Amino acid sequence: MKTIEQMSLREKIGQMFVTGFPSTEISPELKEVIEQYKIGNIILFSHNISNKYQLGRLVAELQQWFTTHTGIPGFITIDQEGGRVTRMPKDATNVAGAMAIASSGRPENAYAAGRITARELKALGINFNLAPVMDVTSNALNPVINVRSYGDSVETVSQYGIQMMKGLLDGGVMSSLKHFPGHGDTDVDSHIGLPVINKTVEELEQLELLPFKAAIGQGAQAIMSAHILFPQIEGSGVPGTMSYTIITELLKEKLGFQGLVVSDCLEMDAIKRYYGTAKGALEAIKAGIDLVFISHTPATVKEAVHLIEEAVAAGDLDEAVIDAAVAKILAYKARYADIGEPDYGIVGCGVHRRANELMRTETICLIKGEIEPVQAGDGQVLFMGSYAYRTDLASSSMNQELSFSRYMGEHFAAAYELISIDPDEEQINTVLQKAEGYKHVVIGLFNARENTGQLALVQKLLAANCKVTAITLGRPYDLALIEGGFCGIAAFEYTLDAFKSLIPILNGEVTPAASITIQL
Repeated sequence: MKTIEQMSLREKIGQMFVTGFPSTEISPELKEVIEQYKIGNIILFSHNISNKYQLGRLVAELQQWFTTHTGIPGFITIDQEGGRVTRMPKDATNVAGAMAIASSGRPENAYAAGRITARELKALGINFNLAPVMDVTSNALNPVINVRSYGDSVETVSQYGIQMMKGLLDGGVMSSLKHFPGHGDTDVDSHIGLPVINKTVEELEQLELLPFKAAIGQGAQAIMSAHILFPQIEGSGVPGTMSYTIITELLKEKLGFQGLVVSDCLEMDAIKRYYGTAKGALEAIKAGIDLVFISHTPATVKEAVHLIEEAVAAGDLDEAVIDAAVAKILAYKARYADIGEPDYGIVGCGVHRRANELMRTETICLIKGEIEPVQAGDGQVLFMGSYAYRTDLASSSMNQELSFSRYMGEHFAAAYELISIDPDEEQINTVLQKAEGYKHVVIGLFNARENTGQLALVQKLLAANCKVTAITLGRPYDLALIEGGFCGIAAFEYTLDAFKSLIPILNGEVTPAASITIQL
């Protein structure tokens, strides 16, 4: 592997960037930025992945480009949190999300989720997972974190997040905690806006910083910054990612973190719209970020590289800052960026799948009431629910062929009704007429807080003295908005794996042991 002494300025800058591409094959634009701009790292999204065999071949080809044109293996990064933020293909083992795992009450499940995830990532050559989320979800209205967090208490987030981190690291994959100094108390998605948190450092020290501090003490290797304004801490009007006060003085000096500091994607609107992505990259490096993500557009990477080269030439950026970051990057690559042949047998293997099924069953929560067992073919049950949609840009695109109502109806040989995501009065009345012949309605809710027609439908079903089981396939907080006597279940995600986990709960074979507290 090439040493820092053997590298030109451009080669060193290239090691500090992570970029992406839009297809399942390496694009010509990506080849150009690796060859000409010496970009040394990649991020993979679901649009890059079709199945484990294609993915293994793609990663091997990427590493060949990196070693040929930079002399150094690349970080192959991915957001494989589990649950709502899952990039791996269907033939891999995709674990449940953070809040679901924490609801099981067993921290060992978080470790197992991390270890399984790491084994499968590493088997395909992916060496850097951008997980776990260490944000405390103190704002139930948070549009982008919510179920990606382990919970609303420091103790829960610290305990489960550290176990997930250790599972990843023990499995041989780099882990990055996110989003420092805390994204849990926002009501704006930084993918599409610029969140503001009006807290002082002293207030952050009472909540948001505590999980990060605990994880640093337990060997955290990397931490990702948040694109959030903290006007009480950083008065210059720049978000955390671009703030020397937050990245260097708070994270590195006050908390003593010596690992790799990485940015969230600088093409998110919180940076792109308000500061410009290339300018954001330069300022992030000045702030103390070691590894900069421009996750989608190689042309923007080129612009940022030129801007950083100009800043060094003008004396606006000390090359020693770059050298220090690259030294850390190379040290972690020596530990994690080994190149081996894909081991497809590990990915989606029976042992992992069985362990995952057991864990997932343990995550299903009975929030309210009692479960009325559903017997296949008894003719008394009506399933209903909408299709899902992509709730934020952190999530992958939804499978529009996946329908909760159809899947459950077909499994239980029962009637089912597909409703719109936000049914109007006419559709509600139509559904109510259809429900009259059934004793029990099982409805899957998806973001009902924003789509209040779902809530209105449930209330009218209850008013008609219909027995209702309401299952949240996203945020469990939707159940708090329903008044009356009903059975409330939290499944946390709109995925085929979650549907399968619900079946033994609904048919009475398994009694839910998971627990989560929401205000009802």
